[in-house]
Amino acid sequence: MNTPTEYDLHAYVDGQLEPERRQAVEAWLAGHPERAGEVRAWQRDAQQLRAALSGIDDVAATPWLDPARLRARLRARRRTRPAIAAVVALGVLLGAVGGWYVHAWRGPDYGPPMADALQAYRMFASEDALRPDVTPRDLVGMQAWLDSQFASAPRLPDLGAAGFRPIGARLLAVAEGPAAMVLYSDGQQGLISFYVRPRGPVPRGERREGTLLAQYGSEDRYSIALVSRADGRDAAIARRAMAASF
Repeated sequence: MNTPTEYDLHAYVDGQLEPERRQAVEAWLAGHPERAGEVRAWQRDAQQLRAALSGIDDVAATPWLDPARLRARLRARRRTRPAIAAVVALGVLLGAVGGWYVHAWRGPDYGPPMADALQAYRMFASEDALRPDVTPRDLVGMQAWLDSQFASAPRLPDLGAAGFRPIGARLLAVAEGPAAMVLYSDGQQGLISFYVRPRGPVPRGERREGTLLAQYGSEDRYSIALVSRADGRDAAIARRAMAASF
């Protein structure tokens, strides 16, 4: 394809491209690793901004909070000031707008184990709400994406025998660093999420919260959780997958 425009790249980051155009942009980025690294950084910024803005009722009414505009402002600042100024500006923005949200997601030091995994499921566990950063519909493609985002990434569980396949993934942010949620669906009513973030003091265990069940544990570098509905088939499938992982 021809070189994507800045509009194409921003629309790609914000999940606003049609599937055919999105695939063309992904193919172009695969051949341009330097630009791909820049776009991944934008995606991480976008996730942090979406998290920070999630408590604002009408983002459209506050155009200064639009992620694409904010990225453009940051690029302009980098041209005229040291890069550290842009980083500080972003940090101030996130702290002012969404400090309460990041605080809520900090994890085991600030609440029950893997509360952030349950919160992510509540917010994004549907194809409409997910607005994925990547949508490979097979396990190999999804694992490749996870490997590109996390050093020594954990292995995704294979739920294919139970009829579940990954339908999309979303980058998130916690105080300790980047996080991600991979959503599995059986094509009917079943949804199971795989959640990963930098390791914290999370012992192997499970916790029910309302209608949801989080099953979690930690390995060398990361803490992971499988979140599902607490009753029925989804929970049993997630429990078997956790048993195979630990």
